[in-house]
Amino acid sequence: MQRLKTRPQFQATLAGGTVSRTAHFALHRLSLAATTDTTLAQADQVGPAPSQEQALFELADVWLGAMVPKRWARRAVTRNAIKRQIYNVSEHFGDRLPVAAHVVRLRTTFDRKQFISATSEPLKQAVRQELVQLFERAVRPLTSESRT
Repeated sequence: MQRLKTRPQFQATLAGGTVSRTAHFALHRLSLAATTDTTLAQADQVGPAPSQEQALFELADVWLGAMVPKRWARRAVTRNAIKRQIYNVSEHFGDRLPVAAHVVRLRTTFDRKQFISATSEPLKQAVRQELVQLFERAVRPLTSESRT
């Protein structure tokens, strides 16, 4: 699994559309066309340039990025803890995700009255549980389509 690093990679993936949502998170996906030997041979010849997605994502692999805005998680400690949870949970689903670019985006705040500490164990468990739910929803349609 590769990580998204540049702003254009994140922007292209967010433009790809939302695949699943939970109360606090959204998962965006941009499908990547797998390059074949014929397209590589055509790219060497004079002709149209490769697509923008292929230029941003040089490897046909599962790409993942995490967006945790300050607007929804004020403390840096909380933002970093949420990002760690995103990357840890995604490792368990990496083999079931399609070859595409994915961005997990925090879309609303966790209640500070309920989770007082910035890195409390209840907060980590709530984030982890919701992320598992998010990835299961994103993977479920793929497994049912592949059976038919």
